[in-house]
Amino acid sequence: MADKAEIEGIVKDSDGRHRCWWHGDQEDYKAYHDLEWGQPVSDDRRLFEKVCLEGFQVGLSWLTILRKRESFRAAMAGFDFERLAEFTEADVTRLLANAEIIRNRKKIESAINNARRAITLRDEFGSLAAYFWQFEPSEADRPKRMSKDAFVAMPTTAHSTALSKDLKKRGWSFVGPTTVYAFMQAMGLVNDHLEGCFRREELEAERRAFQRPV
Repeated sequence: MADKAEIEGIVKDSDGRHRCWWHGDQEDYKAYHDLEWGQPVSDDRRLFEKVCLEGFQVGLSWLTILRKRESFRAAMAGFDFERLAEFTEADVTRLLANAEIIRNRKKIESAINNARRAITLRDEFGSLAAYFWQFEPSEADRPKRMSKDAFVAMPTTAHSTALSKDLKKRGWSFVGPTTVYAFMQAMGLVNDHLEGCFRREELEAERRAFQRPV
């Protein structure tokens, strides 16, 4: 039987663990892979933050956004959508002058708009978590084996397309199907760690124990 490190998409790191290849041996990215990516999340602020940051990522790499995440949090009220919804044109001007974040007017305005839409969504469903988790795919809709080929072949899915379409109908922006699927991967609505990655089985156990919000 081939060593796990020989399986395409799995790398054996200096600590002896086998991981998905995409962290590129960047320590901060590796920590994100190990401690955050794919862990089921039901906290509304974290869910909203991730939607916003995925929007800022459009056209860029996630590593770029990850390294600016603390600056984004400081500049954007910690992604408290109640507070962010109150931002004005003066706040947009302030953010456009902040070199520590992505200074893109459309993306900044989108985050503020989405904060206002998030309040409406929360009021309708009781929580953002209850809304987002209804788009979790069933096991029957998932690949039988999460290989690198399967991973690369899924920039979007029927479920991310449905979520994207519904968010857009509700007035959200920068929530295309690819952006939304990256959100689903990160927030644990799916487990896309590859077979052979040490985190895959850990997260499968977490997902089994996770109480889906209703």
